[in-house]
Amino acid sequence: MRAYQKILPQIKRLGGELLAISPQTPDKSQATLLKNFLEYEVLSDVGNRVAQSFGLVYPLGAEVRRIYLGFGVDLAEYNGDDSWELPLPGTFIIDRTMTIRLSFADADYTRRLEPAAILDTLRVIRDEGGAP
Repeated sequence: MRAYQKILPQIKRLGGELLAISPQTPDKSQATLLKNFLEYEVLSDVGNRVAQSFGLVYPLGAEVRRIYLGFGVDLAEYNGDDSWELPLPGTFIIDRTMTIRLSFADADYTRRLEPAAILDTLRVIRDEGGAP
């Protein structure tokens, strides 16, 4: 999230906008925004409906739930439901025609799309005469 924050001015100069979508409740999403000094909008996807539409949601098994709770992380509290589901982190560039121009998701939640790939894709869209 912070790496994307760093390129936010470049994203805007290329005609793009940056949004994050989180399964957390609006209050928890707002806390994440403030904690990380983010200057872009963090939307709440309570119930993971948007993430489900992209095929990114997976359930956490009982053992993983116990581990989360052992660390004091209660997803029911954070996400506002008792599904114990999380989305894979995904990054999508969607142009004004609602065409997905670039997508990235990885089962390893620590791997994210490189910021340079985002900027490269936005440049291609701009050079084609379109706008993100």
